[in-house]
Amino acid sequence: QVKLVESGGGLVQAGDSLRISCTNSARPFSQYAMGWFRQAPGQEREFVASLNWNGRTTYYSDSVKGRFTISRDNTNNILHLQMNNLKPEDTAVYYCAAEANYGLGPWEFTFWGQGTQVTVSS
Repeated sequence: QVKLVESGGGLVQAGDSLRISCTNSARPFSQYAMGWFRQAPGQEREFVASLNWNGRTTYYSDSVKGRFTISRDNTNNILHLQMNNLKPEDTAVYYCAAEANYGLGPWEFTFWGQGTQVTVSS
């Protein structure tokens, strides 16, 4: 059973930093490639970042590259997204995703969390 739970969202100002996290109930956690997606009001869900089972292969969307960092801690079964220099256009619900895959990606994700709201004020 794969259950993904996001946490850490909130309201911040432009230029601030925020870290959101995701726990995956499935074991072993390291079996899963993980990713972050986001959906702003009235828009389609879009890819943000993803990484492979050991965190050594990462992918980022052009809109967040250089500002966001995806990472994982396989010992503590948790995924993070460090977001720096946040902009109002980063406002969205952020979703965690998982796929049982040891490959180098990119991946089609099967499992999804419920999302956490990130709001960036100008």
